[in-house]
Amino acid sequence: MRVVVIGAGVAGLALARGLLAAGHDVEVYEESPELRTAGGSVSLWPGSTAILDELKADYSGVGRRLETMESWASDGRMLLTVDLTAAERRYGHPVVHVARSELVELLADGVPVTYGARAESVSPERAEARLADGRTVRGDVLVGADGRRSAVRQALWGDDSATLSGWVTWQGFTLRPTRLTEARRAVMMAGREGLCGLIPAGEGRLLWWFDVAAAPGTPLWGDDPDPVAKLRARFGGWGDPVPGILDTITELDFFPHHKHAIPDVWGKGPTTLAGDSAHTMPPTMAQGANQALEDAWLLTRAIDGDPAGLAARLRAYERARAKVARRPARIAATEATDKLQRPLAALLPDGLVTRWYTAFLRRASNYLLTAS
Repeated sequence: MRVVVIGAGVAGLALARGLLAAGHDVEVYEESPELRTAGGSVSLWPGSTAILDELKADYSGVGRRLETMESWASDGRMLLTVDLTAAERRYGHPVVHVARSELVELLADGVPVTYGARAESVSPERAEARLADGRTVRGDVLVGADGRRSAVRQALWGDDSATLSGWVTWQGFTLRPTRLTEARRAVMMAGREGLCGLIPAGEGRLLWWFDVAAAPGTPLWGDDPDPVAKLRARFGGWGDPVPGILDTITELDFFPHHKHAIPDVWGKGPTTLAGDSAHTMPPTMAQGANQALEDAWLLTRAIDGDPAGLAARLRAYERARAKVARRPARIAATEATDKLQRPLAALLPDGLVTRWYTAFLRRASNYLLTAS
């Protein structure tokens, strides 16, 4: 079957890789002039590392395997620890934190991509897209994996239904050694000022991010001429290693959090969606890349069958993924992990939260629900 994929992010590349391995003819078109390696890093849960194994994308030499996920007070006191090795034992695959650049490079290996090719208009019923350079591309299947501003979703759904959650993220890497840089611990520190997250990403890198509640139009919404000074003033009194990390910041990325309701049906006829095109969610549950990989895994199986039943299988894929993706999306939309939860976190037993989180990871993964 000939499949046209619009977008070469995590979802598009993983889907193309799976379909090529299954013997399909795949064309990937990407608006950017080259592979999009910008961004921070992502946590890959057991369902995702299992999918990468199936895709023969060897992640063993990149990133950092994580063993715990910890909640700290803003003064550095430990409040709660989730044992991530429990999920590794339960599902047979590890939790790994990896730079986004390394993940897309793994997925892109061996996948033919046409760069600098922006989709300008889409005809879903014909699985056809007209590119900005005037070319028209057509397949037996058209997949929009072109992100939150998807041209394919625009043709299917109309105007963008995503809304702002009221929270924003500033993030980057530090290479200055800290007590967490070579550890296998993900740490989230919450206080009245917001949240600071710290996760080792391998190669001496520590991902840091600061989540702040901010109304659109305020300086912390991204238009401040000196956001680093704002962050230092806001978080500088927090416990180690936050002050030292703030001292290292020279470059940082900024993005506001978006959310939208995930419908049961995403596509029409031979056209469907994958990744953020279908289920934009805030990053607070660390699920964006994971849900993109889940889409790619299940959609590969939906496409790989009798052409006569293709449209029905695509709608079944959408319903199955919508049911599962809504679970992390709804929790992320509340921004609960960004809000001050210190009294509750200090009271919850580590073992109870570990069991809940291990079960949640299965409920957030079509792969694990099918395999375990």
